[in-house]
Amino acid sequence: MASEPAISVRELRKAYGPVEAVRGLDFEIQTGEVFGLLGPNGAGKTTTVEILEGLRPRSGGQVSVLGFDPEKQKQQLKDRIGVCLQATNLPDKIRVREALHVFSSFYSRNVDANQILKRLQLEDKRDAFYSTLSGGQKQRLALALALVNDPALLFLDEPTTGLDPQVRAEIHGLLEQLRDEKRTILLTTHYIEEAERLCDRVAIIDQGRIIAMDTPRKLQQQSRAASTIVVTCDKPIPAQHPVWVESIESIVDSTGHTLTVISRRPAATLVDLIKWIDQNGLELVDVHLKKPTLEDVFIELTGKRLRD
Repeated sequence: MASEPAISVRELRKAYGPVEAVRGLDFEIQTGEVFGLLGPNGAGKTTTVEILEGLRPRSGGQVSVLGFDPEKQKQQLKDRIGVCLQATNLPDKIRVREALHVFSSFYSRNVDANQILKRLQLEDKRDAFYSTLSGGQKQRLALALALVNDPALLFLDEPTTGLDPQVRAEIHGLLEQLRDEKRTILLTTHYIEEAERLCDRVAIIDQGRIIAMDTPRKLQQQSRAASTIVVTCDKPIPAQHPVWVESIESIVDSTGHTLTVISRRPAATLVDLIKWIDQNGLELVDVHLKKPTLEDVFIELTGKRLRD
């Protein structure tokens, strides 16, 4: 028998006076799933997450989070979830171990603080003041605080915004470990590559409505954008070449050694193209395939870039 979804949302609405921030959202998040909410600023992501966390009342619809109604059973729910915000600000003079102790006191169950510090690579910072931590260390501490109660469900709101690429990669590694543990995670992000790497499914939300929802790969396959195949050969490529299977356009560069082919079905085109290269006595030196990204899909559906 299938388990109940970790989150179930039906016809969720939130209005601020005449302004509808959330307009009838429907989605489910299964236990152990990493689910991403993507949308430009003002799309309704934060309002939706705050309703699910029990921080904001809804105007209409039905919501169940771990079997609780977040509006009516706030305390029971808060004991079971962890929340990591885009910016977690603590007092400058609080020590890392003290922050963990304080947050642990909010919950009925806790995990060992030393284990969390070790896992989040903060062991040597346990006695450090918050003000002395780097941006990456502060975000790792924010994750540690979200994990002190061994939550069944994690809410991660823009967890890597503002971090440099190296630190972001470190946080991604930690999030992948949590995913491998089958923890249920709801992630909001402005980084397309983050959603592609971490999420099992994503929902694209715009103007308070979900306009697409599926796995990142399936959403990419639905894109109207074509794929690009770039091949480089050891000898000049003949100026006259056929129209390969499913190809739309082909261009040879000024060196004569590199050919770019635009295709709707790159796998079929590539097979045909490689056969032609072999038949013409050419040796393939390099090949690159660029498929439509989640960013391409997002722009097609919303007319905006994710970070607009």
